Amino acid sequence: MATLVPESHPVLHTIADEVPREDITSARIQKIIKGMRAVLHAYKGGEFTGVAIAAPQIGVPLRIFLIEDTGTRKKDAQEAAERLPALVAVNPRLVKLSRQKHLAHEGCLSVEDSYGTVSRATHATLRAYNEHGMPYQRGAGGLLAQIFQHEVDHLDGILFLDRAEEIIEKDMTLKGKTTKKKHL
Repeated sequence: MATLVPESHPVLHTIADEVPREDITSARIQKIIKGMRAVLHAYKGGEFTGVAIAAPQIGVPLRIFLIEDTGTRKKDAQEAAERLPALVAVNPRLVKLSRQKHLAHEGCLSVEDSYGTVSRATHATLRAYNEHGMPYQRGAGGLLAQIFQHEVDHLDGILFLDRAEEIIEKDMTLKGKTTKKKHL
């Protein structure tokens, strides 16, 4: 089974390779995606919930990420609308970023002890292939735009720590707090 690699692993600090389009539907790539999904769903971060994972985070230097909100099931319609869409992005490219930026808190499955404040564009447009080899383009705002940028950074060998304006140790923030944070 696939496992998370630590933040010091070299694959997290190098640019990932593109997946040849004809290989996207291959058994090898599908197995990688399945492994990524399993690791994301198995993630136990205490008060922190995993919402996305990039292939380099399991030691695979390929341009693939997926998003799946693994938090507890939402009960009412408003909360259900706030859930993130499940998607797979193969060879993703950010084709448009808004000029407007905001400071956002970010954590990472591969960075156990810290989260930070990172400046991100408030809106982003992503172009990629899905797991079936079909091209798509998706615009996003808010948390989804932030996730797009965080995951593409992973594929470019950049951790959120490299961009953080402030880094906060998790153990200092968890004392007495029950707020759930999402790990990208």
